[in-house]
Amino acid sequence: MTIEAVLTQTKPEFGTPLTRLWTPRKGLSRELVQEIGWQKDEPEWMRNFRLKSYDIFESKPMPAWGPDLSDLKFDDLTFYTPPGSKRTRSWDEVPQEIKDTYDKLGIPEAERKYLAGVVAVYDSEPVYENLKEEYAKLGILFSSMDTALRDYPDIVKKHFMTRCVPPTDNKFAALHGAVWSGGSFMWIPPNVKCDIPLQAYFRMEGKEEGTFEHTMLIVEDGANAEYIEGCTAQQYSTNSLHSAVVEIFVGKGARARYTTVQNWSSDVYNLNTKRALVQEEGRMEWVGGSMGSKITMLYPASYLIGKGAHADHLNIAFAKGKGQHKDGGAKVIHGAPYTSSNVLAKSVCKDGGRAGFRGLIRVAQGAYGAKVKVRCDGLMMDEESVNFTYPTMEINQNNVTIEHEASVGRVSEEQIFYMMSRGLTEGEAMAMIVNGFIEPVTKELPMEYALELNRLVALEMEGSIG
Repeated sequence: MTIEAVLTQTKPEFGTPLTRLWTPRKGLSRELVQEIGWQKDEPEWMRNFRLKSYDIFESKPMPAWGPDLSDLKFDDLTFYTPPGSKRTRSWDEVPQEIKDTYDKLGIPEAERKYLAGVVAVYDSEPVYENLKEEYAKLGILFSSMDTALRDYPDIVKKHFMTRCVPPTDNKFAALHGAVWSGGSFMWIPPNVKCDIPLQAYFRMEGKEEGTFEHTMLIVEDGANAEYIEGCTAQQYSTNSLHSAVVEIFVGKGARARYTTVQNWSSDVYNLNTKRALVQEEGRMEWVGGSMGSKITMLYPASYLIGKGAHADHLNIAFAKGKGQHKDGGAKVIHGAPYTSSNVLAKSVCKDGGRAGFRGLIRVAQGAYGAKVKVRCDGLMMDEESVNFTYPTMEINQNNVTIEHEASVGRVSEEQIFYMMSRGLTEGEAMAMIVNGFIEPVTKELPMEYALELNRLVALEMEGSIG
């Protein structure tokens, strides 16, 4: 089984009905937040942090901009769902029911062939984590976030939602701080280069659930690493919530690449906060593919705080069907001289879907010599779909170079007819147009993900005209 399953598998027949060790009541309360900390046997500082985050969450209003979140009811959600299984470093020790799901997602095969390490998270808890011995010998640390809290408490305490994404940032960041569970931790020592990717797989199995994995990636001075995430969920008729936080720290002269391919089911609210702090001459690369979900609000941010720091943001968003709304983009803060950034966002909407770009470029006073290039392109497959662009640029320094391009277009029946007259089916013609449109981003994905994303696009395009 290939990585195709990560992108396409959302149907209920992949379900794994497990006996839960502990299942809390629905709804969110201060008592529930305390129970999560006790259940996970966390240190006192983390339990206190959760309660502080809960208080911040209660004090903040829901976002008054962007997609409509009025149907998201916190009282209907279960915020912590342990799978009834302990973490293990041996795939043979993972319960058979969970193995059956992840075997279909291709995890053991991918680990053997392409990856330096893997973390697998099932609902709210990690069930498997492993780092190949040759990379452990380099001093690389890679584990679930829960294991890192236990084994590397000083590193975690220093970085966990302090400078990068504090709980005061927004309401859903505060919610995450209160109920987070699962996720990945990566630490790359100075001047160490990890030549193949580390990867995590996040699986939401139940209905009316909230999942809140926390990802912390630390790439020290002169180091180089790539991290890949794959996310899936089952399809139900009731709403679920995914609200992750990703914190990335890129040292001087270091390079980090974060790649994610998400294929959430159409009942999931995907509301995340992802941010990187990039030091002098550091390089941060974001590559993302967003499929599925009911509503997505996702704006990865790079704070270029060191001289000569650089960020690349490459993203694809695909919205299909009325009621699906992809509100995505990027934020880049140029806080030092001679920093540079490149933002390329591609969105496709079909069958009444809504997709668009919401971006922020801010050049601070003193960030002379900064260079910025932003391009956002939208493709509408029919008259019912909507594509929008909300770019914001705040330039507070002279002697900088800023470029912005935006385009929106629609595929015509004449184009499809011409391609079909050359022997292509309707679905093949639509897929060819879309694959050409998104190719600048897919070429940056790992090969297996790019191939399967193109294959998924072909499936989505069938029956688009007529």
